[in-house]
Amino acid sequence: MIRKIISAGQTGADRAALDVAMAHGIPHGGWVPKGRKTEAGRLPTKYQLKEMPTADYPKRTEQNVMDSDGTLIISHGKLTGGSEYTRKMAEKHGKPWIHIDANRHSVEAAVEIIRAWISGSSIEVLNVAGPRASKDREIYSTTRKVLKAVLQSENES
Repeated sequence: MIRKIISAGQTGADRAALDVAMAHGIPHGGWVPKGRKTEAGRLPTKYQLKEMPTADYPKRTEQNVMDSDGTLIISHGKLTGGSEYTRKMAEKHGKPWIHIDANRHSVEAAVEIIRAWISGSSIEVLNVAGPRASKDREIYSTTRKVLKAVLQSENES
């Protein structure tokens, strides 16, 4: 069962994960670059993320992977950029990870896959990653729908 959701606070998938956690009363956290840097400016303080000593995006990505039990990456299509780097960091640190391509899976199918992965991998602290909003304008909405459904199904079981 998910007891904490972490992300890097970037616009898009990261921010959707934090918003869903807060809406469901689930503790949230993670690491953000120095200066609380995102593509939209400073990350608002309502998001309880810790600042890295560096403004380097890859460092915070790696730290969030290391601080979680597993990483869920949601995208529309193949992994690229920071999402692909997240996958590489999960493999480097031997952490479970799963990629949901929302172009290939309905919300319902994604929920089934994610729930089985969470259960099978004993995930309690979930790192959520995916594209930033400027790379995929639909990723916030998609991530929000999927995570909300995962948490609702978790509460029903």
